[in-house]
Amino acid sequence: MPVTTAPQSGPLSCDSCRIHNRAVCAHCNADEMVRLEQAKFYRTFPAGQVVVCAGDEMDFVGTVVTGVATLTQTLEDGRTQMVGLLLPSDFLGRPRRIEAAYTITAVTDLVLCCFRRKPFEKLLADTPRLASRLLEMTLDELDAAREWMLILGRKSARERIASLLAILCRREAALMRETPSGRMSIHLPLTREAMADYLGLTLETVSRQMTALRKEGLIDPQGRRSIIVPDYAQLVEISGDDMDGAPLV
Repeated sequence: MPVTTAPQSGPLSCDSCRIHNRAVCAHCNADEMVRLEQAKFYRTFPAGQVVVCAGDEMDFVGTVVTGVATLTQTLEDGRTQMVGLLLPSDFLGRPRRIEAAYTITAVTDLVLCCFRRKPFEKLLADTPRLASRLLEMTLDELDAAREWMLILGRKSARERIASLLAILCRREAALMRETPSGRMSIHLPLTREAMADYLGLTLETVSRQMTALRKEGLIDPQGRRSIIVPDYAQLVEISGDDMDGAPLV
């Protein structure tokens, strides 16, 4: 179905944007930022709403400002697989591609900084820094996809869950322009059912492993969606990675 949510003008400013240092506009100079500021608009989607369905025309591209969305694919027999997460600063949509490749669904309340696809394509042609940053982000996304293949193909259930939590720690630290270390607090955007789908595990396995991590003092759940990681380095260790070989996510 086409996106029907109306464009919204928000109070957000590029100067105060929390995700600017990781977004597609991160390398733009002051003049280029003025052009982007004039062209952008915001869209909001409540949790559970489909942003766009696979195969539908997608007339905009954008960046996640706040919230989380899932990327899913559906087979002909109706089976559905989550193939990715969109976290703050992630880019969605593809220039010069009319149809959406995946179904994008808001997991939490979602705010997107958007550009109409055709004007954005012109901005890419006229703004080398923007095009270079988009290429950089695409290559990082490719590295992350390859790393996720390793996680799903070779890691145990315990390592998969620890890897996902470590990724969320790194992303949160990156938005704050910090290095992940020590005690960290993260928001877990997925239900345990969604975690099971994303990690290729059963719900029972996810619940059992999360309980084990809590009992071992490796995580400290705070309510339904917040988790404190007492020792990031220890979490990375049990994920099967090392500090230097962490995924580029």
